[in-house]
Amino acid sequence: MKVGLSDKRISAAVMVIHANSDAIAFQPMKLVPGYRALSSAIEQRIVRGELQAGMLLPTELELAQQLGVNRSTVREAIRQLEQEGFLVRQGGRRLYVRLPGAEDVGARTARALMLQQVTFHELWQVAMVLEPQAAELAAAAIDAPGLTALRTLAAQLEQCHDEGGTAQRHAELDVAFHAQVAAASRNRVLMMAREPINLLYRPTLVRLQRVLPQTQSRNVQAHTRLIEAIAAGDGRGAAEWMRKHLVDFQRGYALAGIPMDTALEPDHLPA
Repeated sequence: MKVGLSDKRISAAVMVIHANSDAIAFQPMKLVPGYRALSSAIEQRIVRGELQAGMLLPTELELAQQLGVNRSTVREAIRQLEQEGFLVRQGGRRLYVRLPGAEDVGARTARALMLQQVTFHELWQVAMVLEPQAAELAAAAIDAPGLTALRTLAAQLEQCHDEGGTAQRHAELDVAFHAQVAAASRNRVLMMAREPINLLYRPTLVRLQRVLPQTQSRNVQAHTRLIEAIAAGDGRGAAEWMRKHLVDFQRGYALAGIPMDTALEPDHLPA
């Protein structure tokens, strides 16, 4: 009997140990590289407004001494922050705080879209929503400098066409025109949302113009109509002309025999 009782007590004790072991089990730690922790800390101070645009950052050596880390760690953190648009080097190679713009966000998102193997048709579908909205908002919010900027780009686009400019130059001006329409909307969320599409459309425009040169003259005409509607404050008209412009783009691809359902390729990444 005593042996039996002893066995039961031992079994109970073992069960308690196992239960306690499960309760205090530790999960594997996820270690973050030092440079990432440092870049994240600096980024958070910029986001919180503690470090404001235009402020001069300490040198690499000073940062390393203040933080108690190697200069290589600081250098790698700074490189990452420069790539993301939070820091910029100016005269004397000193580092200054900078707020990322649409172009910074757009370039990173464009790369992610390419890695996801999105198609031109997917880009076009989203553009059909964002671009007419940008045109409509621009018609309601446009000011004199914004209208002048649109007219200047339209004139440069027409001159490029008349003088036989390259497809690359025409595409750059076309993309700049659409970006200016978005800027005239004064909606920063819309500007950033459409920027990656803008970047990825540029090579498609070049490709289309090389197959169908008449695309350039149609772009000039469409932009002229868009400016007229925006200048008149005609939001619906501006949105409709932008929609027609994009539909014309899709028809051009069909005429050129270029499939829009193929995935983006590495050479479509913005530089």
